[in-house]
Amino acid sequence: MPIQPDQSVDADMFELAPVSLWLEDFSGVRQLMEQWRAQGITDLRGYLLQDPERISACSRQIRVLKVNRKTLSLFEADDLQHLVGNLGRIFRDDMLATHVDQLVQLWDGKQIFSSNTVNYSLSGKRLDIQLNGSVLPGYESSWERVLVAIENVSERESARRKLAASEDYARGLFEHSPVSLWVEDFSHIKTLFDELRERGISDFRTFTDVHPEFVERCMQEIRIIDVNQQTLSMFASPDKPTLLRSLSEIFHDDLQPHFKEQLIDLWNGKQFHQREVVNYALTGEQLHVHLQFSILPGHEKNWDQILIALTDISARKKAEAYLEFLGKHDALTKLHNRAFMVDELNRLERKGPHPVTIIIGDLNGLKEANDQLGHAAGDSLLRRVGEVLGKAVDKPNHAARIGGDEFAIIMPASEERDALALIDSIQELIEINNQFYSGSVLSISMGSATSQPGERLEAVVQRADQMMYRGKRAYYAAVKGSDRRHENS
Repeated sequence: MPIQPDQSVDADMFELAPVSLWLEDFSGVRQLMEQWRAQGITDLRGYLLQDPERISACSRQIRVLKVNRKTLSLFEADDLQHLVGNLGRIFRDDMLATHVDQLVQLWDGKQIFSSNTVNYSLSGKRLDIQLNGSVLPGYESSWERVLVAIENVSERESARRKLAASEDYARGLFEHSPVSLWVEDFSHIKTLFDELRERGISDFRTFTDVHPEFVERCMQEIRIIDVNQQTLSMFASPDKPTLLRSLSEIFHDDLQPHFKEQLIDLWNGKQFHQREVVNYALTGEQLHVHLQFSILPGHEKNWDQILIALTDISARKKAEAYLEFLGKHDALTKLHNRAFMVDELNRLERKGPHPVTIIIGDLNGLKEANDQLGHAAGDSLLRRVGEVLGKAVDKPNHAARIGGDEFAIIMPASEERDALALIDSIQELIEINNQFYSGSVLSISMGSATSQPGERLEAVVQRADQMMYRGKRAYYAAVKGSDRRHENS
């Protein structure tokens, strides 16, 4: 004997269900849709979106017949009448767009429809809901009975939005970071390392010294997952595909020793390391870069996500180089300074090569130029000395300004005849310089001396200085003699 449905049990199940249940009459919606079909409407979505009032017209055709306790509780309504009288406060804003999806599903002949949308409680609290509707059996042709179940998924959606916001925030930090960021996959390198360990390799540095091709192979096994905007800007690339096609222009062969050290750090278990390297922009410009390497948390076992941060330190390097230059050079003449000369003499005295010849020069007429024409004229003469000596003196010889108007030339592994030949070359350049510049005449008195076995170079400097003063006295004697001849004439 068949079991007859117990209507009282069904009623209790409806009333006490843990989700919001609505029993609704969609027959008015069906009639409205039939009218539209008769008018030749085939694209319901497009038709509804042309005029949002049509969506509202469909909503007004829905009659709420019954709701359960969970519905009243969820939407903060006292009873069905209270709920129905305030449907406009419950179904609004975001609801209209998703309501179109539900209507289209019914239009397409589906007896079951679903959507994720937003409702509001009567106190105005936002409710993220998952809606599932079904035309009840026996009412497929009229839609007079439709059961709608609403599940409150606000917590889930709130968590999803927070996660999405967190991901957007993290993506924004990556994309707009002021340093170049690279996400790379080193998993193939990890596999190669594991294979080496299985072969019994323990001294990785020695292994790479013997097998440099292994370092090259590891470089080829890196897969770049992503780069940020600062990377494109820093390396002068218009887009990511261009950058990835041009890696050989960015990472030259001289990067290999640095990469080898990076591999050694990884072999030794260092999951974070940093070093300074040289890269190149696609314009060919050399970039000094501070590299920081880190295996991202959760990827320590297979190295499939590595974060590499590159900071352009080219400006700092230029500043350091300039400070180093200033430490060993005279800013006015661009020649070496006295500190360099002292260091170089000490080095030559210890290590050679010997003999060492030293030329001491003194700029003639600097005081007169300063007194009569101003210090700018004197500085101009000093710069001209720098031009002449900078042109005449080549390595391994070095020229230095060692005082206000004093200069020295250090000549390792040279004899007196080498000094005399260089002095002649300097005098020839001085004559050319005087033809090029108008105004004060450039003149330098010079003397030289060559070291003897066992002689301190300080003594050689003193002998060269004495020879220079002989030349200087001769110069001023000639000048005075010339002045007297002019007076007598």
